[in-house]
Amino acid sequence: MGLLVLGINHKTASVDVRERVAIVPENMLSALKDIQSLAHIEEVAILSTCNRTELYCVSEIEGSRAILEWLGSYHDLKTEELEQYSYVHWDEEAIKHVMRVASGLDSQVLGEPQILGQIKSAYAVARSANSIGSILEKLFQGSFAVAKQVRTETAIGENPVSVAYAAVSLAQHIFADLSETRALLVGAGKTIDLVARHLRDNGVMDMVVANRTLLRAKELADEFGARAVLLSDIPEELVKADIVISSTASQLPILGKGAVERALKQRKHRPVYMVDIAVPRDIEPEVGELPDVYLYSVDDLKQVIDENMKSRQDAAFAAENLIELGALNLMRDMRALDAVATLTAYRAKSKRIRDIELKKAIRQLGNGQTPEQVMTYFARALTNKLIHSPCIQMKKASSEGRADLMKTAEELFDLEDDKKVTKSRK
Repeated sequence: MGLLVLGINHKTASVDVRERVAIVPENMLSALKDIQSLAHIEEVAILSTCNRTELYCVSEIEGSRAILEWLGSYHDLKTEELEQYSYVHWDEEAIKHVMRVASGLDSQVLGEPQILGQIKSAYAVARSANSIGSILEKLFQGSFAVAKQVRTETAIGENPVSVAYAAVSLAQHIFADLSETRALLVGAGKTIDLVARHLRDNGVMDMVVANRTLLRAKELADEFGARAVLLSDIPEELVKADIVISSTASQLPILGKGAVERALKQRKHRPVYMVDIAVPRDIEPEVGELPDVYLYSVDDLKQVIDENMKSRQDAAFAAENLIELGALNLMRDMRALDAVATLTAYRAKSKRIRDIELKKAIRQLGNGQTPEQVMTYFARALTNKLIHSPCIQMKKASSEGRADLMKTAEELFDLEDDKKVTKSRK
């Protein structure tokens, strides 16, 4: 049995393919049970996100094909079609892959932290399905530990690399305490949703969402305890806004220089931080010429993101070293688990042989044989039974020219000194 990772991700398949292969949360438990019933598979966990679907298994070599065929059957896709988009990793390479995923090194956005939470969820679901044993338990716990080490010992997640995150991050350079600011968010799409989340995470509780339709503005505002207004209400809201972040699909500017200039006068020239994420622009470029206005465009943010991405890439090199060491240690622990299973089986076999010979010895005592005779027989019989299988295997190995196995036997049974004594007597 080996450790297997089989998956499809954003590097190997388009979003159309990834959507077709995804396993939704409500079907995860049944999917785990299906896979567990397959031949060649002992343990299994499934990670399914918008960017990847990966199956982590303890499997025989035939398991990768069995998993691929199951995945095709489950989604009504041809195995050959899936094969061209998939990747397979075994043992140490599988461990490194999972550790890289957990650390955010295999993500579409380098160093993004959400993936670790997603892996932890996949682990929790697999545990609830009783599809995790000692091997996958070690894999997940080892990967969580390395991911934490990467986060604490490198700068992989310190610098923002998304437009929404960068927009909020820059505000911290202008305002000493974001919790004392009021934010006006123009638009109600995905980008503004992310901006609102980052603002809230950084202490901004006073937010207003302005949108063309009030219903959509209210849906987003309610999620963050904000107020919803129409675009026509923006001039009034500008007076009270310390932060203005806009991202709409408008073909014409929504905020002009005149409107902002009037708001500044009423604000008594308290500074305003403005970010225009939209293309075409929502805010006239001339607004940036006004005193007390800090205006950033999407191109300005891109420069920040590029610099931060370079910083993350440098941190990724350090992270790879941590993963190499973590994978090496985890592989060593897993091999030790194999040794425990083998030793347990060997001990159990030895006890069975002992118990059989002991029963024979007790019967012989009952039949009147002397204790000395019985002990001599017992010692000889027990020795012969214990060395029988190893002797047969060593003779076979020797006849096949397998010097490596003979050398291992010498080391295993600590025979080097005894072998020298035997040779000296000849």
